[in-house]
Amino acid sequence: MKAIFSILLFLLLTKFQIFAKVVSDSSEVFPNTIDRPYPGKFLSEINYPEKYNPLEKEINYKNLAITSGLVGGTIIGIHIYQANAWWQDQSNVFKIKNDWNYALWIDKTGHFFGTNLTAHFLTAFLESSDLDQEDAYLYGAISAFCFEMYIEIEDGFGPYWGFSPGDALSDFLGASFYLSQYYFPYMRNFQPKVSYYPSEKFRQGLHKGNNIIDDYEGQKYWMGMRMKNILPKNLSEYWPSILMLSVGMGVSNLNGSGGGIRNIYIGLDIDTEQLPFLHGQFGNFIKNTLNYIHFPMPGIRISPTAAFFGLVY
Repeated sequence: MKAIFSILLFLLLTKFQIFAKVVSDSSEVFPNTIDRPYPGKFLSEINYPEKYNPLEKEINYKNLAITSGLVGGTIIGIHIYQANAWWQDQSNVFKIKNDWNYALWIDKTGHFFGTNLTAHFLTAFLESSDLDQEDAYLYGAISAFCFEMYIEIEDGFGPYWGFSPGDALSDFLGASFYLSQYYFPYMRNFQPKVSYYPSEKFRQGLHKGNNIIDDYEGQKYWMGMRMKNILPKNLSEYWPSILMLSVGMGVSNLNGSGGGIRNIYIGLDIDTEQLPFLHGQFGNFIKNTLNYIHFPMPGIRISPTAAFFGLVY
């Protein structure tokens, strides 16, 4: 735990230099989007100083101390929860366990999503303390990855689990994807989402450990796409800006040994950033956070068998 706090403190005090910046005309990439102060500022809305001097930036250290305390308390709470759920009777032997086929990759998708979501919150906390936006994104993404790696290392000493290279790679990709949305505006057309409804085993109390995080059959992960910005101009003018198209994945009939059914869905989605209310920095943060949720919408299952659903959740 001390190592994690040391890393976070180091990231806050160190300026990482990014030498290559992608500057493009975001009016072509986002022709029909509203202002997104956080974390949705477009590249054309960001003022990059030619030379960065951290002494010229007045950081709100009081707010930074408060938010750091909240983050630290959350980390401790997560540690206690996971220690009771997975890390009981830890050994002194560090194990590496390749579990590429475990849960048909729904767990790996969850790691990608979880790191991305963690980076989102950490960036919000840092920006609320008046850190430079680039620093907030960079430190948020790196800190989220470090936290996930801390969990992976703890798993490595667990009695049943082990350090999973697949999970670690998914964590890295989740943080990298989040950071790419800052430097490459087009990537903002893609939004990770999640939906959850308890599986039958979980509802009946038959799920091992009765842990929501491991209730893979109740989880679906989605990638929402802003078709308004992706479609050719002659087609995008007919697509409502509040409507997204999402591709999702879920699993069923898992047997614990890599067997089961992988379900692929295509469904409509809501771009909550386009809602005509909740304005200002905090309001936009709420809308950006809600965009990580896939709300029940019409959709179809395309694999393994085709089926139409009035609501997919």
